[in-house]
Amino acid sequence: MKVELLAITPDAERLIESAGRTAYRSFDRQAPGSEKKFIRMIVRNGHESVLEHAYATFRISGISRACSHQLVRHRLCAITQQSQRYVSEDDFPAVEPTSIAENEEAHALYSTYLAQTRKTYKALADLGVRREDARFVLPNATETEMVVSANMREWRHIVGLRGSRGAQWEIRALAIALLRVFQEQVPTVFCDFEIDEEQQVVRRVEV
Repeated sequence: MKVELLAITPDAERLIESAGRTAYRSFDRQAPGSEKKFIRMIVRNGHESVLEHAYATFRISGISRACSHQLVRHRLCAITQQSQRYVSEDDFPAVEPTSIAENEEAHALYSTYLAQTRKTYKALADLGVRREDARFVLPNATETEMVVSANMREWRHIVGLRGSRGAQWEIRALAIALLRVFQEQVPTVFCDFEIDEEQQVVRRVEV
């Protein structure tokens, strides 16, 4: 899995403060560093609509279609995904769950299945079947690439939901990878999130 930050709103936290202070007509309280206290107050009080003024765009690759199917359910995101209709999936790379990779018999079955699927895909293409139809044999394990844009409020929702203990392992790993970037770029916006390194989950904390 690779998570690459392509773009983020310049001075995002300052912008959020400036937008938020419009509601209170409190521009006179802006000062160097004041955005941190202001955003903490917003987060603590649940007034997260102000966070929608800042955006981030990521290129996400090396995830399975099973993972991307979960991510595209977040309808407030703008998403562009690698097309299986126009891009050949000959020798498609696939994600293998640890539970399969660490089980010798399961890994053998999985590898055999993927090899047969690749052969079937190629055989269909050789018969003149178009990619848009040959893709019907491709598994959820097939790797994909996507560019995803969203505002900070939506990213907080995604990270909190998909990083929780109950989330599927792959999208949970994605949520953690995203949070690491946000903790570097806009730490105050995500001040109430932390990564439990031992459990590999995202937790909410008091601010």
